[in-house]
Amino acid sequence: MLLLHYVLFLLFIGYIGRLASGIARRSLSEWWLVSFLLFTGSVIPAGWILSALYLTGNATAWGFAVFITATVLAYALRTLVRWQDPNPPLRFSVRQLLADRWDLFTDWFRGLTTFPKIVFSAMIGTLTVIAVTNLLLVLFTVPNEWDSMTGHLNRVMQYIQRGTMRHFGGTNWNIDTYPKSVCTIQIYSFLITGRFENAFKLIHHLSYWTAVVAIFGIVQRLAQLRGQAPSLSASIFCAIAYALLPDFLMQAITTETDIVLTAYLSVLLYALFSYRATDGRATEGAGVGVRENRYLWLAAMAFALALGHKITFLLLLPSVFIIMIYTVFWAPSFGIFFGRVLRLGAAILVAVSIWTLPTGYLKNIQVFGHPIGPPTALKHQSVERAGSTKNLIIQGTRNVIRYGYDHINLDGIRNTDLGFKANQVMRMPLVYLEDKLNLRLDEVTDFSIQPFAFDRRFVFYNANPYWGVIGFALIFPLIFLVGLSIVRSIPHLFLGAALLLHFIALSYSAPYDPFKGRYFIETGLFGVTFLSLLFLAPNIRVDVPGRLVGKAYVGGVVLLGCLSALLCVFLNIRALPFAWREFPSAFEADRVRVMTIGRPDIYVPYKRFDDMVPDTATVALGTINDDYEYPLYGPRLQRRLIPINPFERGVQPIPKEASYLFFASSVIKPQPGDIRLGTDTTMTHNVVVPGEDYYLRKLK
Repeated sequence: MLLLHYVLFLLFIGYIGRLASGIARRSLSEWWLVSFLLFTGSVIPAGWILSALYLTGNATAWGFAVFITATVLAYALRTLVRWQDPNPPLRFSVRQLLADRWDLFTDWFRGLTTFPKIVFSAMIGTLTVIAVTNLLLVLFTVPNEWDSMTGHLNRVMQYIQRGTMRHFGGTNWNIDTYPKSVCTIQIYSFLITGRFENAFKLIHHLSYWTAVVAIFGIVQRLAQLRGQAPSLSASIFCAIAYALLPDFLMQAITTETDIVLTAYLSVLLYALFSYRATDGRATEGAGVGVRENRYLWLAAMAFALALGHKITFLLLLPSVFIIMIYTVFWAPSFGIFFGRVLRLGAAILVAVSIWTLPTGYLKNIQVFGHPIGPPTALKHQSVERAGSTKNLIIQGTRNVIRYGYDHINLDGIRNTDLGFKANQVMRMPLVYLEDKLNLRLDEVTDFSIQPFAFDRRFVFYNANPYWGVIGFALIFPLIFLVGLSIVRSIPHLFLGAALLLHFIALSYSAPYDPFKGRYFIETGLFGVTFLSLLFLAPNIRVDVPGRLVGKAYVGGVVLLGCLSALLCVFLNIRALPFAWREFPSAFEADRVRVMTIGRPDIYVPYKRFDDMVPDTATVALGTINDDYEYPLYGPRLQRRLIPINPFERGVQPIPKEASYLFFASSVIKPQPGDIRLGTDTTMTHNVVVPGEDYYLRKLK
């Protein structure tokens, strides 16, 4: 049976690629992005159907179901393309396209002058080392992110064990309230690969490369929109720079959800800019065509997938709308404008009904009276914590400055002692300025989850950095140059506005959070496109003779960015390729040790539980919202776990089928005979939330 599942998986990947070659233009980047949409867009609705049939845990059903949904989806897209375009894209050979693009790449690299050749050699070499290392980390190390241990992966296992993704009432509020679209992809990947635990990370790693490819394609379109020929140098530079941004890079090996949202957003932006850049091969209304409407269908699909993936996409809507003004709504007449709005709006409505509404928002309204979740969850990270509107404006403005300060750090480099000292020296003028202006960024805490600090704790900046040196030394200066009209570029003006709107949305919509670096990977999509101006804008180009000062500056920043990226990967305590200080290598440490690296005080009780409870036991869980539950499924993920303290519903009776009870003393009072697993209460280093006092009770 396992062989059948592997065969079905490989056939499905090949089938998706073939379907995409009949929808995309003859472009390697576009083929990849369309394949990504077809893959995710097929697996997600297949998951809804199987859940309704109580077949969520059936690998064979998954293996065949995705072919059906992929066929229907591709047929619908091809029909729309042929209906709107009298010259639809012809199917092409991906193998031949790869060969052609390799020849183009080698010719481009040989033709580079000395400076860009050195810069690109450093960037490509760095990315190659990181790509190989990260792939090994994805395949051979277990997931250990906080939200996954309490919610995301925990509920995936519950859905598999229950055979359905229906609401059941988990311990952590994320389990029932979070949209379920990414769960379907993780369940499919896990089951079809023979219950390979690290397959949970495949969609996230795929999203990393998808966003990188999308940046390449977007910059190609930006060059066209500036009236220039597409530049390989600009596209490759931006794509690799984005791949090396610390906050984006760190999520490539995790099961964090923001990187998947970033991939959907990147495809959406690619489709919108491609729509603006198309050259009139399609008919538009009754007049002569100027745009290819198939990009509207792809944009609508990416929009619905993003909204169905995570509610924080709402914070991106103002930014997306700004881009839509430039790419879609900017029209020579009202009739053309109305036609475009009608087509895009209708496509989004259809797509939302398929990929957004079934994800759980409607169920949340039914159960909690709100599409996001219960009031307690809303108050934890919302504008309500600010109190009055006046205070929200004041504290939100403080957050803008706080996140600005957080961006100006040598992320990655400051993981080392020498880098930390250099980072402190570099930031001394900023700290002095804040003190003189009496901004009280670190003193006022009423709109903060964790208080702001000029020197964030190691556990925060090691796991959740921001953009690093490439961000504050290249991206931000280029944004200012465009904003001041020193460098002129209309599409970049809209991208700058989109970046600013998202920065503001993140600052005012929720309390300050030192872990927020992961949210700014979406903001980085808009920002990294400004690097293209180093190869497109005549007055600042660095690939022309002369301009030694500019080249030295850009080259120095790029080399520091490469060092930053390498140190982010090789000194990431959550997934260390090699042991460092007191932290073990993720390849060598035991499973529980790696999973509890973010909460080291609970390692001993969790390890004792793993040693004492059989792999196939049924265990009732009397745990709290913040407790890690995913590690309790065991090394083969075969224990059955039954939560008996569902969020805000109180302790429920212990089910008869349970053989063991694992509980926190704050939830259930221990009784004679219970085994105290304990927690290391003396440990405070790198402990963000202390663990509970854990017990184990044998029931049978």
